[in-house]
Amino acid sequence: MPTSSTYRIVVCSCPSKQSAKAIAEKVLRARLAACVNISSPTTSMYWWDDHIHADEEVLLQIKTTVGCLEALFALVQQAHPYDVAELIAVPITEGSPDYLSWITQVTQS
Repeated sequence: MPTSSTYRIVVCSCPSKQSAKAIAEKVLRARLAACVNISSPTTSMYWWDDHIHADEEVLLQIKTTVGCLEALFALVQQAHPYDVAELIAVPITEGSPDYLSWITQVTQS
């Protein structure tokens, strides 16, 4: 049975559905994730260049393993249109054994 400490959900904001889909496809084709969810548009408010901004963005939720994180981050940063891409890895503390095993199977080349 896989241990849940091996798995992560990576959150990444994108400026459009098109850029989100392009990044998701690259990540999946590289086998760095088993699944990528793309959210509906949401409003993000944040500090940038000493001002508060409010923009419409979509969020990626990328299901992956700890072993894929370094390559995943590098690929997303290279493909992302932002100067500073949001890349936050959150541990999966619990999950169904079948789902976690599937993540491992899909991300191994």
